[in-house]
Amino acid sequence: MYDLIILGGGPAGYNAAERAAHGGLKTLVIEKRALGGVCLNEGCIPTKTLLYSAKIFDYSKHCNEYGVKLEGASIDHSFVVERKNKVVKMLVGGIGATLKKAGVEVVDAEGEILRRDTDGFVVKAADKEYTGKQLLICTGSTAAVPPIPGLRESVASGFGMTNHEILDLKDVPEKLVVIGGGVIGLEMASYFNSIGSKVTVIEMLDHIGGPTDREISSMLQKEYTKRGVEFLLGAKVTSVGTDCVNYELDGKQLSAKADRVLVSIGRRAMTQGIGLENIGVLTERGAIVTNDRGQTNVAGVWAAGDVNGRSMLAHTAYREGEVAINNILGKKDSVNYDAIPSVIYTNPEVAAVGETEESAKAKGLDVITKTVTLKLSGRYIAENEGGNGVVKLVIGKEHKDILGVHMIGTYASEIIFGCAMMVDRHMRVSDVQKTVFPHPTVGEVIREAMFMI
Repeated sequence: MYDLIILGGGPAGYNAAERAAHGGLKTLVIEKRALGGVCLNEGCIPTKTLLYSAKIFDYSKHCNEYGVKLEGASIDHSFVVERKNKVVKMLVGGIGATLKKAGVEVVDAEGEILRRDTDGFVVKAADKEYTGKQLLICTGSTAAVPPIPGLRESVASGFGMTNHEILDLKDVPEKLVVIGGGVIGLEMASYFNSIGSKVTVIEMLDHIGGPTDREISSMLQKEYTKRGVEFLLGAKVTSVGTDCVNYELDGKQLSAKADRVLVSIGRRAMTQGIGLENIGVLTERGAIVTNDRGQTNVAGVWAAGDVNGRSMLAHTAYREGEVAINNILGKKDSVNYDAIPSVIYTNPEVAAVGETEESAKAKGLDVITKTVTLKLSGRYIAENEGGNGVVKLVIGKEHKDILGVHMIGTYASEIIFGCAMMVDRHMRVSDVQKTVFPHPTVGEVIREAMFMI
């Protein structure tokens, strides 16, 4: 008998398991593939490993601008992939060691919820049944592959890829077509563009970056257009052939030649085949319905991470897992979904938190916006020859409270956490004006911007 059974060992699951064990709960994690989930094994960490190699290579192309003489730099993609695998292996091992030290039991098998009985919830894994007083579902998500003619066949043949396959691709395609201009699509477009592929991005919307602030996403698009990436916006993919992607744009039927195709149009919650129907857990549009505390409609059953479909980000999953455990332990806690930062790890990086100008207007919020160049930072100028990064503020007009912060430029991913705190704590412009930022840093531009409101 366990106090808690966790289905899934991704960011939500393994973090929750450690917190639960330290809180005195006898905890079991059931993970069918590898600890760390999609984020560690085929998402966040692998992509960042590749992108960092590409960033170094990009720097080598422009090092003369900084007085560094370098000739003949090249990138070994196979080596980059091998290094990525080493990084992932090390981190997966670290998670396993951490859980073992905390006293968490791990079963490497696919789990299925069988029933609820008088003792708790019964879960089957590797032909053995386990019972837990409470159940936390953290089964994550998988890449969405829509029913576009020829697409699933292309993935089966290896011509088409999801995020899973492309991260182990050993060759560099001469022509890469990316279906979808969201985070994954843009990050892979960035990497393969840097290492020599001719990249074409086909996006159904009239902009890239999904919910990214339009001013910021437009700047990112212009930057990568200059680098040779072709963006086909407002285009609908109609079919995938053996060497091309067919699409409709402005009423015309067109085709883009490709050596490989990446489909990155989003992800879907992993709720099929885990036995939710056996205990009556409610789902909507394929995702488990939860409140801000992680509770489902079934008492004693919780869900965290991508499986609830609320915010498919690893750091959201961490927090959701923590919140669920806190509430299980009797500590009231909830997730503030209005203050979750997001990052696109292109070069330059895009980072954001809170309301965009567009979302604020859609909600009828009366706001002030201010866009300020990062060139107000001496450090930014010193380290970014020709850079044109900006920070954009979305401020409530009445109370001058900080509703959103959006950035494009180097270090954006490392700066945005402070902005998330501003949004989460409902800080006002005057509060930030009184805050001392270290100098010289790029982040101090945010403080400068507050005096321009």
